Amino acid sequence: MAASSNSSLSGSSVSSDAEEYQPPIWKSYLYQLQQEAPRPKRIICPREVENRPKYYGREFHGIISREQADEILAGVEGAYILRESQRQPGCYTLALRFGNQTLNYRLFYDGKHFVGEKRFESIHDLVTDGLITLYIETKASEYISKMTTNPIYEHIGYATLLREKVSRRLSRAKNETRKASVTSEENAPVEKITSLVRRAALTQNDNHFNYEKAHNFKVHTFRGPHWCEYCANFMWGLIAQGVRCSDCGLNVHKQCSKYVPNDCQPDLKRIKRVYCCDLTTLVKAHNTQRPMVVDSCIREIEARGLKSEGLYRVSGFTEHIEDVKMAFDRDGDKADISASIYPDINIIAGALKLYFRDLPIPVITYDTYSKFIEAAKISNPDERLEAIHEVLMLLPAAHYETLRYLMIHLKKVTLHEKENFMNAENLGIVFGPTLMRPPEDSTLATLNDMRYQKLIVQILIENEDVLF
Repeated sequence: MAASSNSSLSGSSVSSDAEEYQPPIWKSYLYQLQQEAPRPKRIICPREVENRPKYYGREFHGIISREQADEILAGVEGAYILRESQRQPGCYTLALRFGNQTLNYRLFYDGKHFVGEKRFESIHDLVTDGLITLYIETKASEYISKMTTNPIYEHIGYATLLREKVSRRLSRAKNETRKASVTSEENAPVEKITSLVRRAALTQNDNHFNYEKAHNFKVHTFRGPHWCEYCANFMWGLIAQGVRCSDCGLNVHKQCSKYVPNDCQPDLKRIKRVYCCDLTTLVKAHNTQRPMVVDSCIREIEARGLKSEGLYRVSGFTEHIEDVKMAFDRDGDKADISASIYPDINIIAGALKLYFRDLPIPVITYDTYSKFIEAAKISNPDERLEAIHEVLMLLPAAHYETLRYLMIHLKKVTLHEKENFMNAENLGIVFGPTLMRPPEDSTLATLNDMRYQKLIVQILIENEDVLF
């Protein structure tokens, strides 16, 4: 059955000619199996059971043996009861009839019912989901194991057909959210433009900065039927049927997620703020080389603050810096940080430093931190410079570009040292702990590494033309 259904429901071949291309058809075999799965049949206890937990209903039969449970459920597929263990009083078991045998599962409750990872509001939902999973895995285990072998994710026909339409839609994303759709020439049912289509279109968009970014998958409960955007198969079950990328909205099976390339294209409407947002996520969502807060602040500082005494060392008023942060979170690149609003340049400098401190992954990433520290410990200046250059090459592209741009700016700051009294060493003291933090939250490690953090930034500033 699986083989015949798969062949008839598989995606059509991709044509380079947009007019001939037809979107792949979602594969409904697993959906059909879910519809065929046994339905739960609650077997009520004929007597009133003493000490029945308040969160269980009349399907609770008290302390009975496995053999007694088997007799009660015999011959009724999908039937279930709850019982208390004879061997371990206070422990509860779900006895479920499936495949002509009684299956017993240790049952737990912490405000919701569960036997594994999934948590349910009711025993009925738990049993419904369990029967669906058991039925599908029994009937289609081989099919499921091969789901990822011919993914629609790799088909480029979406982009060929829809690139212009989706690009126009994305250009309006900051001001409005619209539901777009595409209909085949035969007036077939409307297909929503999925995150898969969006990804494909953006991949083909020459103006989109091609920084690699992993998807931010989280377990998700889908309301109504949903199909995996990697393998095109139905996502079965009642809850937690798959995972969704929090940044771009891609929906896939949990087992398919490990095969999805690191090509997340964040959707601007999903990015709720500028500060505290992952750096690569932010630049891809805004389609910029660097975080626009970095560009905006540096542009303002270079226009009116390079000669300001103690630039970056002198603090601006905290509440005003928070105002700038809120302005960027609210207005993005339209935030007004001009002298008419914030005459004190130290407020803008403080907002830039705060942006770097708030990053969930520092500009100099946790993965490269120890390598930078080790490079800083090398005594030979030429070897140290070479080692630092090698570690720079390990930074994610968006992090590298942001660090490069910042170092060019800080070099300009040092050129006005006579007025601002900020040389590369002073800036290293300020920006060392701002740009790099140890992976472990250890005060001792931070204190031990501070002189090397300062030295790294100092070397990056003094040699920015060589290192970048």
